[in-house]
Formats: sequence, C-alpha cells, structure tokens
Amino acid sequence: MYDVVIAGAGLAGLQTARLLAARGARVLLADRRISVCERIRTTGIFVRKTWEDFPILDEQLGPAIRHVTLYSPARRPLQLAAARPEFRVGRMNWIYLRLLDQCGRHGVAWRPSTRVVGSGPDGVVLERSGHRETVRARFIVGADGARSAIARELGLDQNSEFLAGVEDVVPSSLPDAPALHCFLDPRLAPGYIAWIVDDGEEAHVGVAGSGNRYHPAAALEAFKRSIAASFPSMMRKPVERRGGLIPVNGVLRRIANERGLLVGDAAGAVSPLTAGGLDAAMRLSAFAADVIAQYLERGDPAVLREYSGHRFRPRFAARRFMRRAIQAIDHPLLAEIGCALLRTPPLRALASHVFFSRSSFPDARVRWGAPCPERSPRALAGANRG
Repeated sequence: MYDVVIAGAGLAGLQTARLLAARGARVLLADRRISVCERIRTTGIFVRKTWEDFPILDEQLGPAIRHVTLYSPARRPLQLAAARPEFRVGRMNWIYLRLLDQCGRHGVAWRPSTRVVGSGPDGVVLERSGHRETVRARFIVGADGARSAIARELGLDQNSEFLAGVEDVVPSSLPDAPALHCFLDPRLAPGYIAWIVDDGEEAHVGVAGSGNRYHPAAALEAFKRSIAASFPSMMRKPVERRGGLIPVNGVLRRIANERGLLVGDAAGAVSPLTAGGLDAAMRLSAFAADVIAQYLERGDPAVLREYSGHRFRPRFAARRFMRRAIQAIDHPLLAEIGCALLRTPPLRALASHVFFSRSSFPDARVRWGAPCPERSPRALAGANRG
C-alpha cells in the first residue's frame, strides 16, 4: 500500500517524490527508463533565483554565466550583460542521481523500466517487461512529460502547443568567459531560437522550433554548418544528443482532481516565451507536495482545488502574447528588422529584461502560507530585506 505513485523520474517527479517522502508519505516512483541518466531531454540552464532557493542543486551546477549575445539572421551580434551572474548549466545526470539518492534515503520505492499503464478502484497498474501488477495507492502524480499519459488517464487537461528541440553536447574549449549565444533565424528555428552555451566545462549547441517544414535534426546540422567558421569547436564529435517536445501553451487549467495531479511539463509548467521549465518544475513540485500532503492528511477535496492552473495563467499572459509575436516573424527579413529595433534603448532594455529578469514561476507556496524550506540563508536574508 502506497500513499502516492509518481509516474516519471525527471526533475519534477524526483522533487515531488523526495519532498513527499520527507514528510512521511509512502511513495513509489516509476519511470520507463532503466536509469534517470538515460535520454536526458533538457540543456539544463538554471536561473539564479532557482539555485538560490534550492541549494540542493548547487554542487551540480557549472560556472556562472552573465553574458548573452543575440544574433540576427545575418549574424549581427547584440551583446547583453547582467550585473550579476544569472545562468548556470546543470550537470543533469548528477542532479538526477543526487535527487534519486535523496529519495532513497527517505524511503521512496524506485521502479525503473516500469510504465504506469492505468489506475482505478483496485489501484495503480504497473507494467515491466510485459508483466503487469496492481499496487494499492491513494493518489497518483503525472510527471511523465509533455504528452502525459497520466493526464489522459485522470481526465485532466493536456498540452496542445509544442516546440521540438534537439541539441548536441560537445567537449568545451572555451577561450573567453562563459557565455550564452542565441540566434534568431526563422529558416533554422521557426518560432524560437538556435543556441550555443559554453561554460568552459560543457558545451551545448541546439535548435528548437515548430511548424510542418521544420525538421529538428536537419535544422541542427544546418545550424552547425552555418556557425562552423565562427565556432569551430561546436563541430566536434558529440558526446551526447538530447531532444524532445517542449510545451509552450502555458500552465494548463485543470491539473488536479481527487485521483491525482500533474507536475512539470505534464502540467504545462514551462514559460511560453523562453521555453524554460526547470524553475517551474522545482516550484510547482514543491507546491504539489504541500497540497498532496494536506489532502492525504485531511481527505478534503477543497485542498486540491487550490492546485489549479487558473492561479498561474494570468502571470503568463504577456509571455503568451510575445510567443505569438515571435511565431509571426516567419521571414528572415522581418527577423533582421526586429533585431535592428532591439538596438534602440527601449527595446534593448526589453531584451535585457527577458534574459535577466528576476521573475520566475509564481511561488504559490508562499502565498499559500508555506515558505520554501530549502531557501539558502542568503536568499532568505534578501527576501526579508525586500
């Protein structure tokens, strides 16, 4: 008998599992992969607010980045610099292993190579190597990605707008300071960007976009050829390839009912503008753990109504509008004009705000009366001064 079965051991699933188990819940964590290090999908770019509020990540984050260069389709650069370091690239395999170790220390039952294939009055049905078993559980959490099977099983909302991304991880040979390079080019990355991020220890080169004529793997190869002269190290043999779907419809409205709830990409907890979802994964999962713990203790469905996408969606209205604007720039000439306008002081300030803003996914736990217990003393002191 388990209190909670969690489907998916990505960042959101691991975070939810360890927080619930730390509060005494009996948790089973299942994932289709044989290892949490297999088929990593994200670049792993964390913003400062995340690593300040969740210090468990700190040891597995690379050197800090404060320089961003934005390139037009003609490769004209616009250089931006933050007053403080704002990005760090996570070593995602080590982050996942650290969180899984924490789950084990708190008694989480780990089931790799296992699919959650259904739920009902008799319990949750698991499948491994063609064998099915039913385990008793009071609640189920869908942390199973952008196309969540658990969302369908629970009758909750599902993502409908996606980017498709792919990147190569290559050995770093950074000659200068750690930097993030973003390329606006609707021929290669329609509706989004191509990127290079190199912190001197690890380098990533990738593209993401949408549309019927966009083919991620072909777009990545074309992008790499286009930057070969300027960034020859990106042509090195990859040590890893990552990729997958990125939901960009914003947080879904119905993400919980009396049978279960959704976290991470399954809940649409990704910025529609930047496509960043790591901060959202940590914060929404922490809120989910609070809500589930209260529901298991009190059995009151009203608690679950607090876990609603409606409370988050207004914060993302402007980002959804800007997403539509980016999608409308479907010609290189329009993108070139847009990049030229970004050189004007007002729009340059807007670009800096997009990249370096301190805003993050709304921390519902604070408004709900449960401040994040993981915040570092330095971050807490800053919050108290504010």
